Amino acid sequence: MSLQEYSLKELASIIEAEVVGDESVRVTGISTLQSADGAQVSFLANPAYEKYLPDTCAAAVILTPELAAKCQTNVLVHKNPYLAYARLSQVWGKTFKGVDSEENIHKSAIIHASASIDPSVQIGACAVIQAGVTLKYGVIVGANCVIGDDTIVAENTLLHANVTVYHGVSIGQDCIIHSGVIIGSDGFGFAPNQGKWVKIAQLGGVVIGDNVEIGANTTIDRGALNNTVIEKGVKLDNQIQIAHNVKVGQNTAMAACCAVAGSTTIGENCVIGGASGIAGHLTITDNVHITAMTMVIKSLNEPGVYSSGTGVQTNAKWRRSIARLRQLDKMANRLSSLEKLVKSF
Repeated sequence: MSLQEYSLKELASIIEAEVVGDESVRVTGISTLQSADGAQVSFLANPAYEKYLPDTCAAAVILTPELAAKCQTNVLVHKNPYLAYARLSQVWGKTFKGVDSEENIHKSAIIHASASIDPSVQIGACAVIQAGVTLKYGVIVGANCVIGDDTIVAENTLLHANVTVYHGVSIGQDCIIHSGVIIGSDGFGFAPNQGKWVKIAQLGGVVIGDNVEIGANTTIDRGALNNTVIEKGVKLDNQIQIAHNVKVGQNTAMAACCAVAGSTTIGENCVIGGASGIAGHLTITDNVHITAMTMVIKSLNEPGVYSSGTGVQTNAKWRRSIARLRQLDKMANRLSSLEKLVKSF
């Protein structure tokens, strides 16, 4: 396959940058400052990597106006190099565009007669589309996907191979759902009865807004009564658990291996660090940043940065820290006694 080649002038137009240098130079890809060659463009967004700028072999570098004068090669000047890099990555990004078949619908796909399938829809090998499903314009369903009864998938949404969507789910337009995702599985609901558990039927559904991306092997449970809701613009990483009746607000991003327990509401524009756990029936307001491996056990009503994990240290130091932690209660009691004694004089 021939490489896609662009001039710096063309790339500047795509990412809305200004060229300083030779705008006719042509490039075929993007790489880091350290590894880029004379046919590639690079970028500098993290100050920690500025030390590599003087020696880079890149044909051009995306830089802020402040750093442009420090570069010995061509520059694509942009006020936000990381955003420019994100847009530029899409130029060369390889995205799954359709099924491996001459027809839009692979001959091995199983589609119920009552399903409504737009003529533009592509459906891969061995996919199963059940009764009452609606697939709108431009939807792509990868191989081995299963879409349950009465589910609606809106325009231009992509389901990679091996996605399972249960019944009664609504997925918005321009979404990307990666392999292994399960949407609409039963929430964890059981009532205790004489030492046994009685299952609570999960009667709600899942509603996913527009422009949502869901990472590989993430699970989103259906609601017990009302719906589980993932609002527009949300980005979920791999291996995340979203329990029943959770609501995730617009444009919130959640890193890998997070778990959100049932009936918790997360606000808009939040960032949840990897491996964080959020207990059930809580409310997290808008614009909250939770750092990695944080355990949230109470509602967060003010925007800001929250943490609960401790930094790594050698095992010997950690053991001493834990020993002191176990002594805190006794130390607190002794301190209280001393304070009372001082006040008595």
